[in-house]
Amino acid sequence: MRLSAMNTAELQKMQAELTKEYEDYKKLGLSLNMSRGKPSKAQLDLSLPMLDIKQTTAADGTDARNYGVLDGLPEAKRFMAEFMSVPEDSVIVFGNSSLNIMYDTVMRAYVFGVLPGEKPWKDQGKIKFLCPVPGYDRHFGVTEAFGFELINVPMTPQGPDMDAVEKLVKDDPQVKGIWCVPKYSNPEGCVYSAATVRRMAAMPTAAADFRVFWDNAYCVHHLDMDDQAEIPDFLAECAAAGHPERPYIFGSTSKITFPGAGLAAFAAGPETIKYVKKLMSVQTIGHDKLNQLRHVAFFGDRAGLLRHMAKHADILRPKFQMVAETLQRELGDLGCADWTTPKGGYFMSFNTMPGLAKRVVAMCKEAGVELTGAGATYPYGKDPEDKNIRLAPSMPPVEDLKVAAELFCLCVKLASVEKLLAEKQA
Repeated sequence: MRLSAMNTAELQKMQAELTKEYEDYKKLGLSLNMSRGKPSKAQLDLSLPMLDIKQTTAADGTDARNYGVLDGLPEAKRFMAEFMSVPEDSVIVFGNSSLNIMYDTVMRAYVFGVLPGEKPWKDQGKIKFLCPVPGYDRHFGVTEAFGFELINVPMTPQGPDMDAVEKLVKDDPQVKGIWCVPKYSNPEGCVYSAATVRRMAAMPTAAADFRVFWDNAYCVHHLDMDDQAEIPDFLAECAAAGHPERPYIFGSTSKITFPGAGLAAFAAGPETIKYVKKLMSVQTIGHDKLNQLRHVAFFGDRAGLLRHMAKHADILRPKFQMVAETLQRELGDLGCADWTTPKGGYFMSFNTMPGLAKRVVAMCKEAGVELTGAGATYPYGKDPEDKNIRLAPSMPPVEDLKVAAELFCLCVKLASVEKLLAEKQA
């Protein structure tokens, strides 16, 4: 029965029952964490054999222990190009963190401009940046740190609302970029449609130095290897549309091998790659080539990578299924929430009734379950409706996750009943 159809007496009875159940949970002394999308120990263990690889010489004879090779060993570039589905000559292999590359990419545009001859963003007044919401808090944090004005763009099941995006970029030269997670987006798990990808590549922009920050973080993170989402090649679509330098593409193995010890890479148009390499040459002599060799030796090629991802999927799939089943069983008929059931990635997006996300997160924390902070999926940490919560099922063991999911549902129900009673009594 929908909560909104209940009368005051029914809601009060339900409130008393839920409150008692909640107090019982608090007595358990729980300490569970669903706040960030970290790989579990079982997932990290999958890559342990990589640490036994002692290879020091690249295929071309380069001693990987020494200085040099600014943009990555050829075999590492080839592997990351296959991983990211881009041409090898469009790739630079960096260190372990794609977020680090994103920050540096914003910094380069801010200090030096996006290409030779382009005016640095710091000299162009108030810079604006588009942020599809709900989205990734660390993306927003990067551009917020530079003082940019962050503009919310609603997400749809096909990706950002392209009518809104096209309108915003068409006439305002201060809009310089947009954050995108095109496959299994954080947190909703949506996959950009072919139409969205092509519109993003072809749209007219008032700013010649507009760039799309294409964080394809979950490009191989399928929950079912027999049901893999695919999207068009954004680099190729931009080139075909006459905007070859528009995309900045990022990827890493951070949630595939070891966060903090993976491989991260950047792909872009030919002029951008030449420009970035020139600027990099005074920043570093080269990144960790031993780690590049370890990754190439461990996976071999894209087929080896996908075999490895199937093992990740086998660990993650039961967790996502269990959370989805718990949400449906506990909340499906109450009409007080909605949520996504993604086919890949690391997150689920959950919406409470407006005004309740902070209350639910606080209740869960008081009972021993840590969630991502309410508002984190919006720029400046401000969800205008206070309703979105990012769920991260990956790290806890299934038995702990089950308890956390059931407590979460209890808190959603109790907060919703309280809200409806307050409205009736107002």
